[in-house]
Amino acid sequence: MRLENTTMREFMRNKLVSVARRDDETILVHAVLDDSIYSLEIDLTVTIDNLVCTSIVGRWLRWTTPECPRALDFLGEAAGFCLAAGIEDTIHKTIGRKSCRHYANLLIECAHAAREAVKIINQQKDGGNNSRSLLATATHKPAAPSIAADSSPQPGSATPIPPFTAPANQKPESSRTTTAARMRQDKQAGPFIIDLHVHTSPASPCASASAETMIEEAMRIGLDGICLTDHNHVWTAEQIETLRQQYDFVILRGNEIVTNQGDMLVFGFDEDIQGVIKLEELKRRVAAAGGFLAAAHPFRGFLTFGAGDVGLTTDQAIGREMFRFVDAIEARNGKVTDKENGLAAEVAERLNLPATGGSDAHDETTVGVYATRFDQPINNETELVAALKAGRYKPVAFR
Repeated sequence: MRLENTTMREFMRNKLVSVARRDDETILVHAVLDDSIYSLEIDLTVTIDNLVCTSIVGRWLRWTTPECPRALDFLGEAAGFCLAAGIEDTIHKTIGRKSCRHYANLLIECAHAAREAVKIINQQKDGGNNSRSLLATATHKPAAPSIAADSSPQPGSATPIPPFTAPANQKPESSRTTTAARMRQDKQAGPFIIDLHVHTSPASPCASASAETMIEEAMRIGLDGICLTDHNHVWTAEQIETLRQQYDFVILRGNEIVTNQGDMLVFGFDEDIQGVIKLEELKRRVAAAGGFLAAAHPFRGFLTFGAGDVGLTTDQAIGREMFRFVDAIEARNGKVTDKENGLAAEVAERLNLPATGGSDAHDETTVGVYATRFDQPINNETELVAALKAGRYKPVAFR
């Protein structure tokens, strides 16, 4: 992380992969991914003859959510993988979905490095003269250094998440339906509180609770609605309607999309964006679709260093380019510090941008920590976007 011209803060990511020959049969691969938010490493043992990963161990050095360490439980599924070319899709499917996209990304880099190393070893065995040139080729394929060129697993290249299907013949529990209906009747006018930032499993690899679990918890604690904003995942209108009918509850859809200037929440926009997109381009597409775009946890990087430590003033924060393209700022996020939320709220006020709130929940225990309070009831996505554009709402602490 560094400050450029004292007004612009950039996100930097470093990846380092090293390979050592342990004996005549195996090589050891060690890799580190480190940025201002995450730091993790991985150790592999790989056989030279067939490029099979015989053991794999991961370690977290820095993470953000309680769900991150859980990824280690699934990392072992990579043991037995043959790391030959073409393994990328399998890594995306298994490690990216079950474990963590960052580990999947790093494992793909390890696979590439292992193949290059074995190529050189085999060349040396053959007594050829090309080992030097092969080594040069290998060392000229470094991992991408920053998020803009990051080779983060592309969710779209992995096997699509199995489509949601409501349990056959499952009817809403009568008591639950009655309660929800009564709550909505009482909400004919007045404040209407929706958690606008919720992740679910398996749509978001880093989440551990299903959409059903999140919805039931939202109803239990008295929220008026919930918006599913899974990472680079588009819920279909039919899936949302099925859930809505199942629970008789206000269930909306959004999306959290990775851009070159940070994560963005979009509403009223159902294009399936994968990988990293330029914020300016995302803004253009969302605007063309009539949607709404909010900066998600815009100062989350300060979890590590703290605003005071890097000396970023509100005036300097306001100068971030990202705020030229957003319609609102998430000023209450359940996964960042009070200081980071405070800075986001102050920036929103100074820029005269509306502020939203959301839990950023990845399991049911944090649904509704923060939410957004609207002036009137919202029943569907169209009404949500209209209300967001009208600006008559504010973030609230709910739970």
